[in-house]
Amino acid sequence: MASSYRYILLLRSFKCVDLCILVLSFLIAVILSHQQLDITSLKVFFAIRISVLNMLLMIGFVVSWYLIFSYYGLYDAIHLLSCWNEAFYIFKATTVGSISIFFVAFLFNIILVSKSFLLFFWLISTGGTIFGRFMVRAVMKHFKIFEQNKCRVLIAGTNDRVLNFAEKILTKPQLGYEIVEFIDTEWTDKSYGNTNNGHRFIPIADLDEYMKHNVIDEVVIGLPIKSQYEQYDKIITICMDQGINVRILADFFHDSFTKSMTTTFDGIPIVTLYTGTMENGALLIKRIMDIIVSSTLLILLFPILLMIMLAIKIDSSGPAVFVQERLGLNKRRFNIYKFRTMVQDAEKLQKNLEKDNEACGPVFKISKDPRITKIGGFLRRSSLDELPQLLNVLKGDMSLVGPRPLPVRDYNEFDQRWFSRRFSVRPGITCFWQVKGRCDIPFLEWIELDLSYIDQWSLGLDIKLLLQTIPAVLKASGAR
Repeated sequence: MASSYRYILLLRSFKCVDLCILVLSFLIAVILSHQQLDITSLKVFFAIRISVLNMLLMIGFVVSWYLIFSYYGLYDAIHLLSCWNEAFYIFKATTVGSISIFFVAFLFNIILVSKSFLLFFWLISTGGTIFGRFMVRAVMKHFKIFEQNKCRVLIAGTNDRVLNFAEKILTKPQLGYEIVEFIDTEWTDKSYGNTNNGHRFIPIADLDEYMKHNVIDEVVIGLPIKSQYEQYDKIITICMDQGINVRILADFFHDSFTKSMTTTFDGIPIVTLYTGTMENGALLIKRIMDIIVSSTLLILLFPILLMIMLAIKIDSSGPAVFVQERLGLNKRRFNIYKFRTMVQDAEKLQKNLEKDNEACGPVFKISKDPRITKIGGFLRRSSLDELPQLLNVLKGDMSLVGPRPLPVRDYNEFDQRWFSRRFSVRPGITCFWQVKGRCDIPFLEWIELDLSYIDQWSLGLDIKLLLQTIPAVLKASGAR
């Protein structure tokens, strides 16, 4: 929430400054690192013709940078308020952006992107963006842009949720809002009496008359929607008749993990409830990372994959790759690929072993499974049996990071509805479960870890989990 012209002015200023800093960081990083590149002089570098591929890569680079900044909320009101908060998110965004440049440079063999270039670019883009935004704020503060024509707001509601919202407005003068009065049928929170920080209380019955004689730019409604529907209708009608904007606090749903987003469809307003994220830009970056990393690893590991397949064929009869139906995003069924670690027809033999199941919950695990082959035991302990799932990642059935895809048999054993929220995101090769102990973790804790990942997901978290997976695999903790 931000008053229109301030928000638009600040937003456009930041976007302009960010783009200028991005270009300057790129050029300065080239100048500082050119001596380590195969470029005899900067004159030769600037004389290089720009190919169509280079142009597309540069456009993709700028767009990706914008999407990353957008994902971290650097163009949202929530992060336009605190300089320290903003600096922290800039640090995260430029770090993720620099890592993305590294992967793209590796894939397309871009000689220009050297280690020294990346270091200079990251340092300059991070420091430059923070300084640039600081200067924008300083200029606006000098010319008192934030203090001009404040937006006068009337707040409908006096419950804890509304008063908490009001306190946030009062502590954020940069937004340019001024709370005029509170309106309600009565004060809900008796501890505040009839005033709150000097603001008067106006009964809803007197709202129409009050509007006639006072300057009000916006009305924010936070009344209980179930018991106060008629009051909602009355307030909205009065405001619409007088052309006053109305905002409604949409956090009236009881689940703490539920998020909401307001959109329109052909002119019809829609409130969308969701868990996890609906940031299409961030999800696009995640998908691009999946494609780049999975395709690169498949190429680099191809000789190892062939050797493992040969070892499996020598060790026991049957196909080298095991294919099983699993549940993916929103319970879509797909075939997962794994190196075969058990004897042929192992799934049919499982029925006779159900009585020996050592795992709690619907999953099936036994420590000394007689169906595991000699080479299979090694592949499981080293997690090499999971490598073919890079094909699933490349196809889009899975992601590098996400809750493990469960067999249909395990899903059919679910006895709690809330377990199924883990299917709201694309499944992955690794997640909290893999880095915290795998099979040593009880089923309920496993589900809670998956839901925790969904609720706090970010690109930075994915990168962190990928890095933590490496030592977890080397230790082979909980692998069997």
